[in-house]
Amino acid sequence: MPETTAAAGRILIVDDEVTAVENLAHVCRKQGHEVTTRTSGKGAIEALEQDRFDVVLSDLKMENVDGMEVLRRATELSPDTAVVLITGFATLDSAVEAMKAGAFHYIAKPYRLEEVREVVRNALEFVNLKKENRQLKEQLTIIRSGSSIITQDAVMQRLLDTARQIAPTDTNVLITGESGTGKELLAKFIHNHSNRSEKTFQALNCGALQEDLLANELFGHEKGAYTGATEAREGLIEATNGGTLFLDEIAEMSLAMQVKLLRVVQEREVQRVGSTMTNPVDIRLIAATHRNLLDEVAAGRFRQDLYYRLDVVGLHLPPLADRRDDIPLLAFYFLHKHAARMNRTIDDIDPAAMSCLLDYDYPGNIRELENIIERGVALSQERQMTTASLPATLSEYAVHVVREEAGRLPSLVEREAEYIRYVLDHCEQNRTQAARVLGIDRVSLWRKLKKYGMEEG
Repeated sequence: MPETTAAAGRILIVDDEVTAVENLAHVCRKQGHEVTTRTSGKGAIEALEQDRFDVVLSDLKMENVDGMEVLRRATELSPDTAVVLITGFATLDSAVEAMKAGAFHYIAKPYRLEEVREVVRNALEFVNLKKENRQLKEQLTIIRSGSSIITQDAVMQRLLDTARQIAPTDTNVLITGESGTGKELLAKFIHNHSNRSEKTFQALNCGALQEDLLANELFGHEKGAYTGATEAREGLIEATNGGTLFLDEIAEMSLAMQVKLLRVVQEREVQRVGSTMTNPVDIRLIAATHRNLLDEVAAGRFRQDLYYRLDVVGLHLPPLADRRDDIPLLAFYFLHKHAARMNRTIDDIDPAAMSCLLDYDYPGNIRELENIIERGVALSQERQMTTASLPATLSEYAVHVVREEAGRLPSLVEREAEYIRYVLDHCEQNRTQAARVLGIDRVSLWRKLKKYGMEEG
């Protein structure tokens, strides 16, 4: 049976003396560690290239590839790995050299087994601490930037995997989805996982400004470019140099503005209003819209060349109604967020209230859910949010939204069948009661069920 250990780890042991390898492996396995052994420096480097280890125990003096080379390669391939060098030729100079090169510790032969156990234990604590600190920093960066995406939905998880994959590539991204689905949040997520994460993230809603104001905001202006322009000013494109620019509701941009933006995308340069000169810029562009841009292109409202420049990678955010498993998760997140902000002691949602939240279609998506929860926190008189704190539209009846599917609206027949199914479920399959709700007699209901292949339901 393995001895108990504070934290088991993955250990690589390398020594050109087989007996030494076997002895160290025995000690480490007794501590519950997963052990891989190699009898040459070359074999150790091959193992490091193929797998990841928490700790490497390596002999210093080996033929061809020595322990210092193993240390250098381990540091390059896996910075979190702790390397411990062991040698029978211990000198102060070699110890200093090893520590400068990044070794965690240095053990001289002959060593005591207890010394090896202690060094491995300390090395694992050091490695785990490094990992935890890095993860906490990553989480803190995301939370501070407001780009934490909360989901347990399988479709959303795949979407985030894709976003992580393309984030370092610097390609332009087009995010589509209904209003309130979190398009800016996804843009920040991509930025924070990119090589530009230390640089600026700027966001602008193209539908919020008139054309002249939008041009000035994006491109900036020179002194005297227009009445009131008393000094030169850089626009958002220049201010974002080296970072990421997020343009929301890109479809609301006029054709004239689209031409100017296309130049920025193609030539990587910007021309201020009132200037004949251009300035080079290096930005990553992420655009978003709730519209179907291909339809806008077909209607002549959006330039095809700009569309293809923007839609290098397309990401579609599903409506909240299509990711209902996330509703409780998001509801509790918003509950704790707004309770803390308002200094309220509300930490739960009762089952009836949660049922109302789950049975609503959220035409405003996540933004609407947050507003509902914020309202509930403000109105709740107890530690548990109840239906009394929810809007009447949720507690009295469910709202269902008609959404396009595969680029088309559902037919009347499809909607009728869906509504009949919904009413039957609401009436617990009681056809007499369902017919009364539908405003038809039982025979008419039976005919419709037969027509839609639901007579056995």
